[in-house]
Amino acid sequence: MIRQRNAPAQLSGTVRENGPKRTVTGTLVKVLLHSRTERGMSLEPFASRCVRVGEVHELVTTDQRDTAPGARIDRVGFLGFAEIAAAGVLDRGDEVFVGEHRVGTVLGFDACHFPNHYNVLIAADRLLTGEKLGLRPELPVRFVPAAAEF
Repeated sequence: MIRQRNAPAQLSGTVRENGPKRTVTGTLVKVLLHSRTERGMSLEPFASRCVRVGEVHELVTTDQRDTAPGARIDRVGFLGFAEIAAAGVLDRGDEVFVGEHRVGTVLGFDACHFPNHYNVLIAADRLLTGEKLGLRPELPVRFVPAAAEF
């Protein structure tokens, strides 16, 4: 009999993949003020991305909800750029906070500027910009794990 190593936990026939994870933290390093309605970003086919200490990624809000790979994301509001201080994994559904503002949840990622940076797409009720939220450099940024049962 061959024993499978590192097999995923199973519950009622459903494979469970994700356990607890840390909150990814960072600092806002540049504020952006604009929004666009025909940006043409393309959603990557990944629901998660690893981020390392020192990387800088762009925070972008959208009121669009399509999560299909390659989905076109046109309506966007730009918050700014954040430097990662505590590495980890960003997952679709993680809550995003800048300062004390709960901005929304991670929708996905656009890689049009990669490897320079990812556009982290954040699902929000309306298009938000750094200006609309009164953001300023050095505000803390947090990606808090989505509520889940483990």
